[in-house]
Amino acid sequence: MTDPIADMLTRIRNSQLRGKSTVMTPGSKLRAWVLDVLADEGYIRGYEKTTGADGHPAIEISLKYYEGEPVIRELKRVSKPGRRVYMAAQDLPSVRQGLGVSIVSTPRGVMSDASARAANVGGEVLCTVF
Repeated sequence: MTDPIADMLTRIRNSQLRGKSTVMTPGSKLRAWVLDVLADEGYIRGYEKTTGADGHPAIEISLKYYEGEPVIRELKRVSKPGRRVYMAAQDLPSVRQGLGVSIVSTPRGVMSDASARAANVGGEVLCTVF
């Protein structure tokens, strides 16, 4: 797999389109850190680390809905393996005038754009969520 973060985001998008309550994805530390930010910002209910049927680590993500509609309306990958996108703290994008969140991988860990601005650290913009 070339881009594990894009794979996870696509699984979340597809599961929400089908109205699923949970989705399974292969487990990794980076995926868990991204899911921590999504859970802290209220876009998913949470996640649980498990072992898949093949014995490899997996993550079960509990999706969140409000009045039958998915809480996540838009989920986009920004930095890709072919084109990495790095930004300084003051240049971090505001998603939909602050209603959405950018997830940034910084030297201090994976965090939301607001947290990165508050800590005055920049990094790789992984994805945007609205």
